[in-house]
Amino acid sequence: MTTRQVVLDTETTGLEPEAGHRIIEIGCVEIVNRRLTNRRFHRYVNPGRPVDRGAVDVHGIEDDFLAKQPRFAEVAHEFLEFVKGAELVIHNADFDVEFINHELRRLDGVPREIRDCCGVLDTLALARRLHPGQRNSLDALAKRYSVDNSKRDFHGALLDAQILTEIYLSMTGGQASLSLDSREQSAAAGVAPADERIDRAGLALPVLQASGDELAAHEALLAKIEKRCGHALDWDANPATTNLHPPASAAA
Repeated sequence: MTTRQVVLDTETTGLEPEAGHRIIEIGCVEIVNRRLTNRRFHRYVNPGRPVDRGAVDVHGIEDDFLAKQPRFAEVAHEFLEFVKGAELVIHNADFDVEFINHELRRLDGVPREIRDCCGVLDTLALARRLHPGQRNSLDALAKRYSVDNSKRDFHGALLDAQILTEIYLSMTGGQASLSLDSREQSAAAGVAPADERIDRAGLALPVLQASGDELAAHEALLAKIEKRCGHALDWDANPATTNLHPPASAAA
């Protein structure tokens, strides 16, 4: 069964869609069966309103740049086609989902809720279950899981989605490499890929025999068990090949 996930992040003009704030950037990274593909979706969006200065301090995206970008309505169908049927992996999902829904409700002929065409997994909720009482911001998780976020001088939707992809794979079981060339790199390093069986033909596994002292201790323990049980144990008499033989009634 194929599992398709899209790790998603957005940047916005401010914090409250109810106050008229809009999406200005969408970044998506595709994962199929826990392997990174080469498919991305990344668009800047003209919000039709100024960006709050506090938001610019976070993501560094200015009004002059956004004025030259398409409106959300112009990229909505392409975006929905990219994420359709996938599970969206989002950090603090309620924030991004509400902004996306706010944009969708402005349009005709599209779903009113992103959950109508996608599942949603919130990595913040997941991190809080795994690390209760700890800081679980994207930066804190990157440090905890040794994910490189040195280029994150400003927030950016695509960059943050890429960082979250590595964090999510590490949180949910690990990933040797996000590179599409990981199989070739593993082969060059003489390491078998995780999905290939190792050929064990011809391996000579050592057989360690018990020493005389260990056999004597074993016999002493059996004698103690036999005394406590009050009857003889049904064991092979040869201590070098001692095996338990269940009574015939038990075997039946």
